[in-house]
Amino acid sequence: MRVSKDPTVRKKEILDVAEKLFARKGFDQTSTGEIIAQAGIARGTLYYHFRSKEEIMDAIVERSTNQLFAAAKKVAADQTIPVYQRFVQTVLALRLDTSTDDTMMDYVHKPQNALMHQKIQTALVREITPVLTGIIKDGIHQGLFQTDFPYQSVEMVVVYATAAFDEQEIVPNNKEQKKVRVQSFFYLLERMLGVEEGILAKEMGGMFD
Repeated sequence: MRVSKDPTVRKKEILDVAEKLFARKGFDQTSTGEIIAQAGIARGTLYYHFRSKEEIMDAIVERSTNQLFAAAKKVAADQTIPVYQRFVQTVLALRLDTSTDDTMMDYVHKPQNALMHQKIQTALVREITPVLTGIIKDGIHQGLFQTDFPYQSVEMVVVYATAAFDEQEIVPNNKEQKKVRVQSFFYLLERMLGVEEGILAKEMGGMFD
């Protein structure tokens, strides 16, 4: 006999079950039937909360990224932190490999979860570009940054960084190539934002170690 539960509780249970299955088997190899069976629910209950398996994945991505974004946005909003440090600490708060969500890290970089990985990257660009842009604008007002295109500059930086320094290595990296790519990243970043040479490299240099 199935127990009637609060919809919020039931929805969380479905996501928890689906997340574990995706971690173990991959998104494509997990069926809605398996989610239903392990959650102990009727098919109608699943489709009451989610119209498709991809909608379940979208909800898992939103839940996971919201945790990362909340930490980053908290740092970005702290006006007591100097601008350079605030920019760096906001970026560091977004690193998936420092997430406390071990389940997510088990599968987000696996090839069989490429679609989920792409959705996380898309959310990152969409949500964090305006956050970092706000910091850059504060820096412009303080005379620390000089750019006529703060949003576009940040957007290009975020898009490039998600590709060039991703665990799936969209851009192939051996140890030496990665070192050169990090150096060139800071070189271009500082020029795009009109920063004194070496300032951001000094602050951010350890983040890709």
